[in-house]
Amino acid sequence: GDWQAGHAGDSPYRLLIVRHDRIAAEWHGGGIGPEDLQGQASASKSTYSTVLGIAIAEGVIGSADDLVADYYPEFLDVAPDEGPKENRYAFPENAGITFRQLIGNMSGYMKPGESPGRTFNYQTFGMNVVTHALASEYSMYRTSDPERGAGFGRLAERKLCNLIGGSWKWVYSNFELQTNAKLGVFGYATTFQMTARDMARLGLLWLNDGNWSGKQIVPAGWIRQATRVSDMLLQHEPKSLWQYGLGFWCNDQGMLWPDLPKDSFAAVGAGKQFIWVDREHDLIVVQSPGTFEGSFSPAIGAQAAEQVLAALN
Repeated sequence: GDWQAGHAGDSPYRLLIVRHDRIAAEWHGGGIGPEDLQGQASASKSTYSTVLGIAIAEGVIGSADDLVADYYPEFLDVAPDEGPKENRYAFPENAGITFRQLIGNMSGYMKPGESPGRTFNYQTFGMNVVTHALASEYSMYRTSDPERGAGFGRLAERKLCNLIGGSWKWVYSNFELQTNAKLGVFGYATTFQMTARDMARLGLLWLNDGNWSGKQIVPAGWIRQATRVSDMLLQHEPKSLWQYGLGFWCNDQGMLWPDLPKDSFAAVGAGKQFIWVDREHDLIVVQSPGTFEGSFSPAIGAQAAEQVLAALN
């Protein structure tokens, strides 16, 4: 707590530590309270992955290796002048994209020259397709009228948030894109807004391999594979990029946080949102927002985790 406060100065911060399924410590300052909601930005991607695992378990999606086009063919209907910006559009090779490739940021979606499953490219639009495909299969989203349906936010509430006692909200938002951009197809990003305790609940669910108070919410096997570097990345990208799984930042290859446990992983988002999970020490560290030395990144985000582990040792 002293370390966090010292780094924060007058800036808002929240730091929450969970160990052995209980809150071990919680601090906040700089004008932000424990019940205030913070947008999760890209940390929401880890929640997308979690709901995908649920959909597969329920048989709504056959497997992560199913073709997205078999469920959400609309994502291929994006002409060169309908993409997010110049030279970004759906092209024939995108028909081979799977859910695994989208959630692993390895799809090449609307990136001419990138083959599915071969290039790591951290992007929002492919992740939006995951959410819309899932919500569509649950009859909760239509590209023709994206603001009318309940959408992925409501789906996540029903399948996840309510089951773990969460209180989070969500918003749908779009970047400023070219005039004819087909926002209903690849826009309307779902950003969850959470308290630090909401984030800790997710961390606890992941730490316990998808089990919540004895009920298996998400298949354990899905959580395990999502929180290790994907085989696609290991096969096709240099070792320096071996840091990402299926919607999670992962350390099993030791490339993200060399001095931290290899079984640790995180949900990370702009605005200094960070849920770090350490299986070895039965530990979760939440920062929302955090304070960091240097420009915020997934690698920099673990500074508080390093302090917590030092205190444990």
